[in-house]
Amino acid sequence: MTGHSRIIEGDAAAKGVCVAIVAARFNAFVVDKLLSGALQALAAAGVRAGNIDVVRVPGAFEIPVAVNQAAVSRRYGAIIALGAVIRGETPHFDYVAGECARGIMRVMLDTHVPVGFGVLTCDTLEQAQTRAGGAAGNKGADAAQAALQMANLLQQLAH
Repeated sequence: MTGHSRIIEGDAAAKGVCVAIVAARFNAFVVDKLLSGALQALAAAGVRAGNIDVVRVPGAFEIPVAVNQAAVSRRYGAIIALGAVIRGETPHFDYVAGECARGIMRVMLDTHVPVGFGVLTCDTLEQAQTRAGGAAGNKGADAAQAALQMANLLQQLAH
């Protein structure tokens, strides 16, 4: 980079930020591992436990409305969405996964509150388990870090 160019990027250190985690109860055996990873990542970034609210919803399809309510409340600097949609024998997977992602993106664009997307969309249970603390890491932790980085970045861009 030359001249007056500068790079603006967020980091995951977010002391003082309040965070909402919206987590599906459906496929809890996977989602609970994502939740654990997200909570560990938030603690590592300096977010106090008292600044974290965990909101449980029935399934991934219900995540966007809870994320929206948290965002419009303006109580949270970042939101993390956690769920697991595992492909079955019907097209149900496509509708749930697509609408969940679309709804979350709409919330971010409408409210300007960052949402870490930790909703797994996997073909098999094994793939989901691999991404919820297995060989592929913990996508809940990744979503938490992304949400904090975006909260930091948006704060910098506002000044």
